[in-house]
Amino acid sequence: MKTFSISEVEELSGVKQHVLRYWEEVIPGFSIQKNIGGRREYTQNDIEMILRLKHLIVDQKFTTEGARRQLIEDAKTKSRNIELVQEIHQARSELTDLYLLVKGMNK
Repeated sequence: MKTFSISEVEELSGVKQHVLRYWEEVIPGFSIQKNIGGRREYTQNDIEMILRLKHLIVDQKFTTEGARRQLIEDAKTKSRNIELVQEIHQARSELTDLYLLVKGMNK
């Protein structure tokens, strides 16, 4: 898996390094892994979260606290959506089983 240094992330995202380090402190779930030498290693998922934070704070004019709350809400919504998709797949499977059972009875 490719990782990025903090300077590469700054260049890619346009977010200053001191802001990235601050976000690590105040945003839940945004903890950057460090290598043996103590250097931050950002993943593609980390960069996506940084861009989401930047959008909320810069474009949508959220405060840092508001952006943090929005990310928590987004995570809850995503989790609920995953549950709903699983429920739909389960219902579809059960309906398919019923269809095959009824189809077999009519032969």
